[in-house]
Amino acid sequence: MTAPAQTAAVSLPPLPGHGGTGEPVLQVRDLVKHFPVMSRGVVRRRVGDVHAVCGVSFDLYENETLGLVGESGSGKTTTARTVLSLESATSGQVRYRGRELTGLSRRQMRSVRRELQVVFQDPYASLDPRVTVHEIVAEPLRIHGLYGPGAKDEVRELLRLVGLNPEHGNRYAHEFSGGQRQRIGIARALALRPKVVVLDEPVSALDVSIQAGVLNLLMDLQGELGLSFLFVAHDLSVVRHVANRIAVMYLGRLVEVAPARELFAHPEHPYTQALVSAIPLPDPRKERSRQRIIVQGDVPSPVRPPSGCRFRTRCPRFAGRLTESERTACVEKVPELIDRGGGHPVACHYAESLELL
Repeated sequence: MTAPAQTAAVSLPPLPGHGGTGEPVLQVRDLVKHFPVMSRGVVRRRVGDVHAVCGVSFDLYENETLGLVGESGSGKTTTARTVLSLESATSGQVRYRGRELTGLSRRQMRSVRRELQVVFQDPYASLDPRVTVHEIVAEPLRIHGLYGPGAKDEVRELLRLVGLNPEHGNRYAHEFSGGQRQRIGIARALALRPKVVVLDEPVSALDVSIQAGVLNLLMDLQGELGLSFLFVAHDLSVVRHVANRIAVMYLGRLVEVAPARELFAHPEHPYTQALVSAIPLPDPRKERSRQRIIVQGDVPSPVRPPSGCRFRTRCPRFAGRLTESERTACVEKVPELIDRGGGHPVACHYAESLELL
């Protein structure tokens, strides 16, 4: 059930301990997205729900990059798509500059989409192979009725801005490399001069040698155009170089949110610690002697997530160090995302800081 549409600009109070200065440009509160599970057969009925996103809250500030990190199946892409209203929210609030977005119709969202854009993971699948690069980049301008006499020059300037030759606008997507195609996707996302860009795994499909160039481009564009990024990724080592803050997600819930430097220096949640400890170090001696946090098993089914702490079935701390009464708390009580004395919010009953890098 979605919240009713609201058009008034009403700001929500910033989340405690989540950092940032000034008013948030994007506010997400208690966002929930469930997908129905239907039975097979001629007469289909609802037999359950996929709990993809469960009570996610965060703020995104101007000129900030917020990294949303987690392994496959954590719900990070669904969160991003629901924030953009590409998926309808089951419940919760999403506000852009104080305006409620949850529950708006496609027509009502039209004006907002000029300021909220997305760059998808696959730089080839997201580009129409039947039209030229010029038409791909110009498409948002045509959709919003902004393709005027100077649009051709504007498209050429967008291609130049992302590091491509403006003279190549008459070529097709298959004539470009993977990194160049992603630059085309970035140019298209910037055509309407948005304020917020959602980057859904923007470099995961690229070679390592190409990733750095695209990441540097994004950072340069952010400084030049004053953009705010929601950067979705599964690789902490990538997000480390671009994000101001990082939100770690596991099985539909946020488990830790902190400034990037603080998260890598002193992770508190055992899941975050496992992700950080998996980042390779360039020094072979440090790499051999470092502490490893090993997570066993697979991610539980989002159709039947564990009670209490959802990470407990894979948590090395739960398996080896907690008392019986402490384990009972993990099984019965959902840990809140609050500051437990470490300086940033973490969803773990027995959070503790570790130095792993």
